[in-house]
Amino acid sequence: MMIGRAALVACCLTVAALGLAATEPGAPPGPDAAPQQSADPPPGEMLIASAQIGDPRFHHAVVLLVRHDKDGAFGIVINHPLAEETIAKLLEATGDDAGGVEGSVRVFLGGPVQPELGFLIHTADYRRAETMDVDGKVAMTGSKDALRDIAQHKGPQKYLFALGYTGWGPGQLEAEIARNDWFTVPEDAALVFDEDRNAVWDKALARRGRDL
Repeated sequence: MMIGRAALVACCLTVAALGLAATEPGAPPGPDAAPQQSADPPPGEMLIASAQIGDPRFHHAVVLLVRHDKDGAFGIVINHPLAEETIAKLLEATGDDAGGVEGSVRVFLGGPVQPELGFLIHTADYRRAETMDVDGKVAMTGSKDALRDIAQHKGPQKYLFALGYTGWGPGQLEAEIARNDWFTVPEDAALVFDEDRNAVWDKALARRGRDL
């Protein structure tokens, strides 16, 4: 989905505050929060928007489910790119000194909720104190320091940076799955990090057919 990339990125960068939004329904807990029993589908599953989902914000969306428990669910859309942006500009938007910072990252629209917040989805080889494990293979860090680590070549092997997230209240995701708004498939690292973003929805849907 390519709607208003430059405008949305510019707007988000004016208020960007890379971090977690723990007060929103379906938002992730802090790193020290007590673990909760996971619901079905579990964290690490990928949600594929059906062709008839009816919400243009999720047209052909594939969501990596980061958390799902009795309090709701939280996920990041992995195939709605916005723009390429320098890490220096992202850090400057948070009020940080970006002197000596090089490199750029592709920015994705992770969902319609709080697009002023940034989240780094990455392989589990990288960890900071605030990193949240998803399933032992993939993790999420909501910290501007993660971007600085990437710029200094100390970041994760693979990553995806997104603004905003997708959240569901208690029972909401289950209801949407029951009415076939979403299909689920196991996480595929190639789809999360490597594949052409324009092909992710089709390939995820094809994988669902193989898994049935």
